[in-house]
Amino acid sequence: MAGVLVIGVAVVDFVFAVDTLPSQPTKYRAQTAEIVGGGCAANAAVAIARLGGRAVLGARLGDDAIGEMIVEDLGREGVDCALVQRTSGARSSFSSVYVDNAGERQIMNFRGQGLTSETAWIAQAPRMGAVLADTRWSEGAKRALALAAEWGVPGVVDAEAPMDPAALVGASHVAFSRDGLLDFTGESKIEAGLIAADTYLPGWVCVTDGAAGTFHLKDGQIVQTLPPKVLVRDTLAAGDVWHGAFALALAEGRDEETAIRFANITAALKCTTLGGRAGCPSRATVDTLMKEDG
Repeated sequence: MAGVLVIGVAVVDFVFAVDTLPSQPTKYRAQTAEIVGGGCAANAAVAIARLGGRAVLGARLGDDAIGEMIVEDLGREGVDCALVQRTSGARSSFSSVYVDNAGERQIMNFRGQGLTSETAWIAQAPRMGAVLADTRWSEGAKRALALAAEWGVPGVVDAEAPMDPAALVGASHVAFSRDGLLDFTGESKIEAGLIAADTYLPGWVCVTDGAAGTFHLKDGQIVQTLPPKVLVRDTLAAGDVWHGAFALALAEGRDEETAIRFANITAALKCTTLGGRAGCPSRATVDTLMKEDG
């Protein structure tokens, strides 16, 4: 079983399905609501576990009720939480999420308070086939990517704005969101941004752009890989699921183009279900579509 060490954010999301996203300072009524686990790293870890990989999560939480909810939920998903750091008196992160009828989302996040700033504990992680870090905690990402380099395995960054460029330089693979890429490079278009990022960063780079798929460079040319067409109900956590699937595919020894296809299919299937990570598919479902697609 291939394994991925995932370092970054774990939260609880309070998700409200609404007709349209809120725009006025007044009361709104939700069609339905869910309380679900969230956070870039935590969602990616769940995706890895559901896809048959071993996911070891290193996240920073408080010793509060929210932190307890997060750990219990991840444990039920099969995520190894032995590295999760719970600080006495600290407050865990949580979010209020609105999802409209088109599947678009609006998020208000509290990032936590009093969480540990220490990084030495990351080195206690068992050796894994890949490392995935988000950009919500730059020092943790840098420590995790250094560990990947020491192990000689892929070190992947889920690159969202704002980000510390120093956290990207140590990565073997940087997978930007569209907004993350344009913010990082200062460009206005994906093509120019991808070329600029590839010039600046020593590792392999790509960018995800929702229904437009994933773009990367091959022999100096931009390659676009489209995801399968699906009925979108909720895009929440789709990017996180994509990164988890991509990192797992690399840990299994797949090349980048195959890993992109695998991640595109996984993320697209997630979008067919309301509730963030709840829509993350099984390995059997993804493998079936990989065969049909390939």
